[in-house]
Amino acid sequence: MASAAAHLSFSLPFPPFSSPRHRPVTAFPYPTTQSQNQSRVSLRTRALGPDFMGDFGARDPFPAEIASGFAEKVLGNVDTEHKILIPNASALSLAKQDCSPISPLQPPLSVDEAKALMKKVVGWRLLDEEGGLKLQCSWKLRDFKSGVELINRIYKATEATDHFPSLHLEGPNQVRAELWTASIGGLSMNDFIVAAKIDEIKTSDLAPRKRIWA
Repeated sequence: MASAAAHLSFSLPFPPFSSPRHRPVTAFPYPTTQSQNQSRVSLRTRALGPDFMGDFGARDPFPAEIASGFAEKVLGNVDTEHKILIPNASALSLAKQDCSPISPLQPPLSVDEAKALMKKVVGWRLLDEEGGLKLQCSWKLRDFKSGVELINRIYKATEATDHFPSLHLEGPNQVRAELWTASIGGLSMNDFIVAAKIDEIKTSDLAPRKRIWA
């Protein structure tokens, strides 16, 4: 009897929403006789990329998994202590921190300390003047009305801090802000906190309109 190659495909009853990581594919048994093909089936699986369920963290077990008693086979300690860690101030972004009272005896930030904090604010420049270090930021706006609106937004964003920047409306459409702590003759952490809060102010609707050339 001449041997013939049989090509069979099978599908397994996976639970709903099962992971697509392993799926059955078409089986290709070795060439055998027809009677042998009926009792000899070879299946193989292949990896199809990352497990989608795993990408979203933990999930509830499927009924079939519960019935298998898989949890009883997991190694671990039943008295493991779990702690929820609350981030301290240094782990929070500057914009989420509150300003603190500054003593006149407190030394201002050094140049190296100020340069390290400059990485946490956007668009600000570090000025080294005779009176000490300062932060400066400028915005070019659509018109005079937009400049006034930005100043109002800055005031609202910094009102609760009780540490206000020096604001200047220059020309018809430019606003300049400067920050420093006068009581210590330089910069303090409060200046960077206020600068980060100002960074979060929406200004896209106040920016000059882009010209569209035909």
